[in-house]
Amino acid sequence: MSSERRFDLLVVGELNPDIVIVDPVAEPVFGQIETIVESISMVVGSSSAIAACGAARLGLRTAFVGVVGEDPFGRFMLEALEAAGIDVSGCRIDPDLPTGATVIFSRGADRANLTAIGAIGALRTDDVPRELLAAAGHLHVGSTYLQPALSAELPDLFDEAHGLGLTTSFDCNWDTTEAWDDRIDPLLRAADVFLPNLEEARRITGKIAAPAAASELIRRATEGRQPGRPITLGVKHGAGGAVAMRGAWEYEVAEAAVLPVEVVDSTGAGDSFDAGFLYGILAGWPLRDALDLGVACGSLSCTGIGGTAAQPTLAEARAALAAAGR
Repeated sequence: MSSERRFDLLVVGELNPDIVIVDPVAEPVFGQIETIVESISMVVGSSSAIAACGAARLGLRTAFVGVVGEDPFGRFMLEALEAAGIDVSGCRIDPDLPTGATVIFSRGADRANLTAIGAIGALRTDDVPRELLAAAGHLHVGSTYLQPALSAELPDLFDEAHGLGLTTSFDCNWDTTEAWDDRIDPLLRAADVFLPNLEEARRITGKIAAPAAASELIRRATEGRQPGRPITLGVKHGAGGAVAMRGAWEYEVAEAAVLPVEVVDSTGAGDSFDAGFLYGILAGWPLRDALDLGVACGSLSCTGIGGTAAQPTLAEARAALAAAGR
């Protein structure tokens, strides 16, 4: 991390709460049937915000740019990020749109999501204050598939960030249109780090195994890519751990298993992985060490309800890795 810049990390993306319904078996039943569930909580949601909170928890100086409505959900999110030590001065309040929200039915290791887009789709690259961009060391963008208008503009923003000396990353999250087409290729060619989960990587590439999907992503990323600038991939696959690759035509590979934890709720585990993996990459750690930290952060986050309640500090993540003999 560079002390020359005000922020280690600038996160740009969607900003919405999660309403998490936790129960091992219950599901909604129509016909005006009332079902009792284990718990319902409103927590910090959105891939981008959960990753930002995880990074701040690890000690990265973090700023956020997103759009919310002028409503209780929006105020909740901005106050929660500020309480986590995140600079939200670059966030915009749109009085004409409601804040987006996601309802999550969680069964521990699995979940179903219902999302209302609201202000999520309003974010554009012009919303990113250029003085904030210049003050950061790394730019990360979450949920690019959920924000197609923003996504189309991101290659230019990544190029601008590179010109200012930043490195860049993105997490695509799920394509709700189920198109999984080549719209992602310009982002792959422009970014330094890509952080999909395995099912997303499979849908994008048509490859089933994690190493094969990652290899195909690297191949697509290097087509027309600036020579001498490798891409780093962190592919998350839940209980199967994660695989990382770094390079271009030749690359190094690392794999890591999850930590043995009691899974309460897997919401945001992949976003907590993003925070840990990026911490290691930005610190210049070896690829395997960055992957281990990402897996530790993702594993530990599953021990609480919601994406941020159980995110570890760097010391807590290292202690958990040491206890697992890693």
